[in-house]
Amino acid sequence: MSDTADAASSPLLEIIGARATIRLNRPKHLNRLQAEDLDELTRLFDRVEADPDIRVLVLTGTGRAFSAGYDLNSVAERAVSAGEQQSAGSAFEAVVNRLEDLGVPTICRLNGGVYGGSTDLALACDFRVGVDTAEMFMPAARLGLHYYPSGIKRYVTRLGVDNAKKLFLTAQKIDAPEMLRIGYLTTMVPVEFLDEEVDTLAAILAGNAPQAMRGMKRAINEFARGELDEGAADRRHRDSMRGDEIKEGIKAFADKRAPRF
Repeated sequence: MSDTADAASSPLLEIIGARATIRLNRPKHLNRLQAEDLDELTRLFDRVEADPDIRVLVLTGTGRAFSAGYDLNSVAERAVSAGEQQSAGSAFEAVVNRLEDLGVPTICRLNGGVYGGSTDLALACDFRVGVDTAEMFMPAARLGLHYYPSGIKRYVTRLGVDNAKKLFLTAQKIDAPEMLRIGYLTTMVPVEFLDEEVDTLAAILAGNAPQAMRGMKRAINEFARGELDEGAADRRHRDSMRGDEIKEGIKAFADKRAPRF
């Protein structure tokens, strides 16, 4: 899927073989997310997860940035609203949490800067491959916003307490090498190698056993949150020892060929 700017729209989905790509597509506004984009992302996540032929999801943006986060006008409207309604933050939180719990492995292709809530959207992906010119910042403290708890928890569990404090409490911008150092980026590459790196990782993930990956991803996320369902994880482990995936995996290993899951 090209980085070339199309007419602004809600997120776009492309499926090629076992790989799905969702592209944020409001490049003139640095892919700032609108309320309707959240609904569309939820719909697309559901579609991806319902298709057994899709083995990996790549999330990226059009143009020179990944995303400038959620539209601040929506946040401002909620701030002056007298009624108790679902906040813009809670709607965004639901989308990010849905992405983190997606059954297929996910890669965020960070084609540029990542700001505000979109830093959490990218963090909810299993892997983040970013260009060496990328930058990020979380401006909540400058805006007077207490970020939603599950987002803070994600920062703490994935990046550590000290890094979470630095990013949230100082609201200072950091560059790609620092993003890599603290573990925000899985891999950092020059822009000309971005697609090659993403393609290689996507192919690896798409070739592995989908049910085993789904179950282990769930267990890893639950471990990180301190919410492991030990009984369910143990059942998945025991079932895998008698399942079709392990039979094919062992046969492929004996035949010295790639497994066909």
